[in-house]
Amino acid sequence: MADYILEMKGITKEFPGVRALDDVTFQVERGEIHALVGENGAGKSTLMKVLSGIYQYGTYDGDIVFNGEIQKFNTIKDSEHKGIAIIYQELALVKQMTIAENIYLGSEITNRGLLNEAESYKRTQKVLQEVHLDLSPTTKVINLGVGMQQLVEIAKAISKQADLLILDEPSAALTETETDNLLEILRELKNKGVTCIYISHKLGEVFNIADSVTVLRDGKTITTKKIDDINEEQLISYMVGRELTQLFPRKPHKAGETVMSVRNWTVYNPELPDKKLIDNVSFDLKKGEILGVAGLMGAGRTELVMSMFGAYGVGISGEMILEGKKITIRNPENAIDAGIAYVSEDRKRYGLVLRQDIRFNTALASFKRFKKRGFLNDNEIIKQTERYVKELRTKTPSVEQLTKNLSGGNQQKVVLAKWLVTNPKVMIMDEPTRGIDVGAKVEIYNIMNQLIDQGVCIIMISSELPEILGMSDRILVMHQGRLTGEIDWQGATQEKVMYYATGGTKGNEG
Repeated sequence: MADYILEMKGITKEFPGVRALDDVTFQVERGEIHALVGENGAGKSTLMKVLSGIYQYGTYDGDIVFNGEIQKFNTIKDSEHKGIAIIYQELALVKQMTIAENIYLGSEITNRGLLNEAESYKRTQKVLQEVHLDLSPTTKVINLGVGMQQLVEIAKAISKQADLLILDEPSAALTETETDNLLEILRELKNKGVTCIYISHKLGEVFNIADSVTVLRDGKTITTKKIDDINEEQLISYMVGRELTQLFPRKPHKAGETVMSVRNWTVYNPELPDKKLIDNVSFDLKKGEILGVAGLMGAGRTELVMSMFGAYGVGISGEMILEGKKITIRNPENAIDAGIAYVSEDRKRYGLVLRQDIRFNTALASFKRFKKRGFLNDNEIIKQTERYVKELRTKTPSVEQLTKNLSGGNQQKVVLAKWLVTNPKVMIMDEPTRGIDVGAKVEIYNIMNQLIDQGVCIIMISSELPEILGMSDRILVMHQGRLTGEIDWQGATQEKVMYYATGGTKGNEG
């Protein structure tokens, strides 16, 4: 008989007009890594907020049984006291404080009413060793990269002697190496008896790390399987409620004339003006194609396109030619006026004003267009917003919905709508499907195909090699600010892309 550390029985949670969880059953065996998957809006985060006490007892129906006892959590402190620790995608660290101060924030170690800094330092050193961080406990969090901050959060959970560790999209902002390190630490914690719930859209990680997987869809439990009893295609089918026979819906695109040419493009770091970030890059973008840009972290992909958009870099030299005419881009406004759009890799920070509604965000890059006699034409804004909500099939009750309340996939559609209103000739898409579920990814890919059909050219940056290979017509590969390879999609393989991405050069594929 299975030894369940956690059983959530008949959990139902309603918000005004919405049933977010509908009679959900979720069981986790002691000592396992259990993946929780589903599309955005499936109910994963809501279920974890019920479990962790953010949604207090009495605001939902059903029972939480943890370590054999029915729990009635009213705060997150209640769940932590019982041995449950949750780490959200948006890390909850105080950047100006030290690692030790963060780890024991709210649980300070005292001696006769005074902070015992020596003991805090000693214990912090111990938990940092457990997460492979060779850092001083007095290091300020602001000086750490995202990967290290994630490990500090895990160290904080270990310090609380958690029996159950919940990680919500822990690798969303991590490099491949940082992700591998994270997964190895979770395996070590599992060997020490810690149970883990792992929430991720990255199904490769799920099959790499999980012992079991539960699928939620539309607020309901669809299935729980041992990971060895299911494959990726079946898992996707459970998640979206249909078979995705073609995860990357490639369409035959016929490249036409050159729309944009970039020649001898060189960019320097604005913080270190002597450091060259982009080194003499030249390429062409043709009508009717998706031009993929691949490379490892730090290759200069984002710096390249942001500098082309007028949003980054100093000491920029080289030429940009659009539709046969040389253009000068000094700022994003110049780029927008020229017909260039930029879907940034971080939609929450750079793509949207989350506290504003869909209508405001759709008009964000086109306020000049919507002005009439010095005032914004609200009727035209509403008309255009409703048009793109319909065309992009954005799920929302109204155009007045705040964008922070939308799922990741629907937020990305609002970003796309914002740029489509500008009638772009060139759409730069930096990590267009980051942080969105597999069903929404396919919708974004279909939108990209539609844009190509409408005559828009696309430059797509992606860290996911299957996405680059699956959607690009031609692939540029960068390494340390240089363009090292150019591959037609028919001859592209992961091995060839990685060869160029690690410094290999044209004509020397070995």
